[in-house]
Amino acid sequence: MKDLVRRQLALSIATMQAVHDSDEIHDTMVEIGRLTADAMRNGKKLLVAGNGGSAADAQHLVAEFVVRLTVNRPALRAIALTTDTSILTATGNDFGYDAVFSRQIEALGQEGDVFLGISTSGNSPNILLGMAEARRLGLTTIGFTGNGGGKMREACDYNVIIPSTTTMNIQESHLALEHIFCMIVERFTFGMDFDKAPQIVSE
Repeated sequence: MKDLVRRQLALSIATMQAVHDSDEIHDTMVEIGRLTADAMRNGKKLLVAGNGGSAADAQHLVAEFVVRLTVNRPALRAIALTTDTSILTATGNDFGYDAVFSRQIEALGQEGDVFLGISTSGNSPNILLGMAEARRLGLTTIGFTGNGGGKMREACDYNVIIPSTTTMNIQESHLALEHIFCMIVERFTFGMDFDKAPQIVSE
């Protein structure tokens, strides 16, 4: 069993190392952080969605934006589309599960908003329909994927593609980058001196 622990940690580290070494991912992270900060300064918001573990990621990321990540600062506009069980079940029942995010984007999305869809395969039908609706309404679309990007590669304005086909390793890298995404938005919004603020330790 100790060999299992070592092997899985080695796989996680190898995936994270590949992300660490990818200038393309780094450049995209900075760009999506800048454009999301610009949108929020202009009164717009971030919408986030995912399935399964990626749904938990969506909620986790939005909590960092709305509450705080490392320091106290004003709340940032973000909504997880994975949390309202009445909307999710009504949409699933009346229109089908593929529409659970696109229906909410139709209701809540505004031109200039940002939609971040998270899918390890890049092929989740409900994320793809959400991307299509977001584009129709004039939102900027960002995909966090693995698996070469899947169908989302062509559906998104910006892609962060983890170089792996293993779901758990893709999700681990997604979480690290989601935290970094929030940090970049904070710094573009509040300035680089933000780094000097006292760090919060909680939870």
